[in-house]
Amino acid sequence: MARPLVLGWSHTAFGKQPDATLESLIVDAGRGALDDADVAPDQIDLVVVGQFNSGMHPLGFPSSLPLQIDDGLFGVPALRTENACASGSAAVHTGLAHLLAGRARKVLVIGAEKMTGIPASTVGSALLGADYDLAGAESSTGFAGLFAEVAQEYERRHGPGGDTLGAIAAKSHRLGAANPFAQLRKDLGEEFCSTTSEGNPMVAAPLRRTDCSPVSDGAAALVLGLEPTSTRHAPVRVAGWGSANDHLPRARRDPLAFAATELAWNRAMKDAGVTTGDLDLVELHDCFTIAELLMYEVLGLAPRGEGRRALADGVVLPGGALPVNPSGGLKSKGHPVGATGVSQHVSVAMQLTGTFPGVQIEGARMGAVHNMGGLAVANHVTILAADRS
Repeated sequence: MARPLVLGWSHTAFGKQPDATLESLIVDAGRGALDDADVAPDQIDLVVVGQFNSGMHPLGFPSSLPLQIDDGLFGVPALRTENACASGSAAVHTGLAHLLAGRARKVLVIGAEKMTGIPASTVGSALLGADYDLAGAESSTGFAGLFAEVAQEYERRHGPGGDTLGAIAAKSHRLGAANPFAQLRKDLGEEFCSTTSEGNPMVAAPLRRTDCSPVSDGAAALVLGLEPTSTRHAPVRVAGWGSANDHLPRARRDPLAFAATELAWNRAMKDAGVTTGDLDLVELHDCFTIAELLMYEVLGLAPRGEGRRALADGVVLPGGALPVNPSGGLKSKGHPVGATGVSQHVSVAMQLTGTFPGVQIEGARMGAVHNMGGLAVANHVTILAADRS
């Protein structure tokens, strides 16, 4: 069977959207993707909704909400995937599996989350539900505290990182400022991101506010299929994909290894028959700046303990060997949990068709998506390529 295609896509703005509901986000993104793909609702064989929720929204059964898009979707099988912050990519991979199994020819995938307008304690408790040790417990710092421990361990093993995390944050803000979908659209500069201040307080040392992705509302959607349909742009080919899970208890994981992340990355690369050097960009899961730093090393852009070199040498910047998160990443674009993985796929698809509305990587022909749930526990990687068919 030929490799699946991403036929069309759509992306809402990310951020605080008081007038939006989970239903309106899903409907807007799903309808936009169908229109972009030139696919009629009655041509869809399966709908997959990626959403974490975990108590952030009272409706725990959203799989049929996409049927509100059009009556032509009545009777279409629909399901929801949940894999913590990797729920969106889990939805994409579920759709791909159905295509490759011959159970569907066109799949509508929607990732969505409504996280604002509820108490911060509710959001924090929901997110901590993705951690084996802290689920159900009280925590003043939540997942920021967990990734702060990772940053502390990184400094213990490899020495002080200087302003590396601040430089990563500044890169994300600079790129996000050009992305109309992004929540945080302001170039803050390295000095601000590297300095503790009233506007940039310490959240969990050494992570400041600018090191942490924001709480967001938003949705993204795409249509998967086997034959081109859109009159607006070329399709994007799914060249390969892979996933891997690590042990849930933190005691069974080296916090700096990201071992299952590396395994998922290698599986996707092998499936696509490419290497990291073949890529023109990557959208990776930078829920916190320390996660992006570690990913430089997982991807082999710098030796272990020397990830800062990938940034200092310009490797991960636009124009470098492998631009990282030209969308601004989770850090600036926002992180509506279930929408994130789908958003990453949409961002790369736009880059490969030259239609990204922010910082476009010129001549991009192949890109990767990396999306993880928990602290590198659930890991999904997809390799996308400009279609040459």
